Amino acid sequence: MSELPPCVKCQSPYTYEDGSLFVCPECAHEWAPGAPAADEADEAQIKDANGNLLQDGDTVTVIKDLKVKGSSLVVKVGTKVKNIRLVGGDHDIDCKIDGIGAMKLKSGFVKKI
Repeated sequence: MSELPPCVKCQSPYTYEDGSLFVCPECAHEWAPGAPAADEADEAQIKDANGNLLQDGDTVTVIKDLKVKGSSLVVKVGTKVKNIRLVGGDHDIDCKIDGIGAMKLKSGFVKKI
């Protein structure tokens, strides 16, 4: 039996092979054999419209009127959004906006306060 490498993200020894990838059951990280170790610096960093680095829990301001798809509501310029959560994908900010509710925003339409 061959020795499998530990997880490159969390160093768990319980990795297994799934096709051509290694998988960690503890942190759900998948990587190809020979891939470099994962660092915080290697992960995608999300920046606002001015290039400032965003983090979970930040407060941001909307810099453009944004129409809410499927309704007649509009998120106005200057709307303050507190306690954001960063997620992957095209709309990379999860938040709650007073009067509108839970939304996903693109980081290009906000600036950090």
